[in-house]
Amino acid sequence: MSGGAFAFGPALLFCPADRPERYGKALERADAVIIDLEDAVDPSRRAVAREALAASDLDPERVIVRVNPAGTSDHAADLAALAATPYSTVMLPKAESVADLRDLGGLAVIALCETAAGVLAAPRLATAGEVVALMWGAEDLVASLGGTSSRHADGRYRDVAVHARSAVLLAAGAAEIAAVDTVHLDIDDLAGLAAEAEDAAAVGFAATACIHPGQVETIRAAYRPTDDQVRDARELLDAAAEAGGVFRFGGRMVDGPVIAHARSVLERARR
Repeated sequence: MSGGAFAFGPALLFCPADRPERYGKALERADAVIIDLEDAVDPSRRAVAREALAASDLDPERVIVRVNPAGTSDHAADLAALAATPYSTVMLPKAESVADLRDLGGLAVIALCETAAGVLAAPRLATAGEVVALMWGAEDLVASLGGTSSRHADGRYRDVAVHARSAVLLAAGAAEIAAVDTVHLDIDDLAGLAAEAEDAAAVGFAATACIHPGQVETIRAAYRPTDDQVRDARELLDAAAEAGGVFRFGGRMVDGPVIAHARSVLERARR
């Protein structure tokens, strides 16, 4: 899978747009900051948040701005504030159709598929020209279904959330764009976050979003191949160059897909 125009590192940290004193700190801690004009901001403070966004001065290559959903009264105002900045990557929440992208021309879009309609529309959203990545969301998805919980008591995702995660990843992969895994809301559960981030990296997600600076290093470590993994990948690729076809390596058969896995390990290490 290709990340296309998605050039961010693996740990994307949300920051409320009405807390500009946190912008720089968030960017220092993470690979990119998601300045959030939507859920993280009380509706009464969105005008203040837009002013703070317009006045900010951050590295535009590492900033994503989450605007409010298309069709809402805040959407146009968010885009007007964004136009006053050098930031060119926008996250569109509750994306449900290509029509929702109509006002986002000239921007790189991360389409957030977090409703039932959004998950079903993921394949169409992924092929829209301005979309560089898909992300999924568990809590809004369950809310859109009239449910009350995305996880079992032991922390495992319920089946519908697992399905949505896979559907969004597959849609992104088919379109050769990046996929972003959703946030882990239990801030203190670093073990659970590590397990989910390790799985995300293993199956091809390009990044994982997070809500607290203390989660960043756990995500980075999960996406970073170990020295042993890098060594094994290099040795396998060296052996493949000599073999010229299917061969046995380390007690297992190696063919095209396994070689591709090794290349992905080295690509992740490079990033």
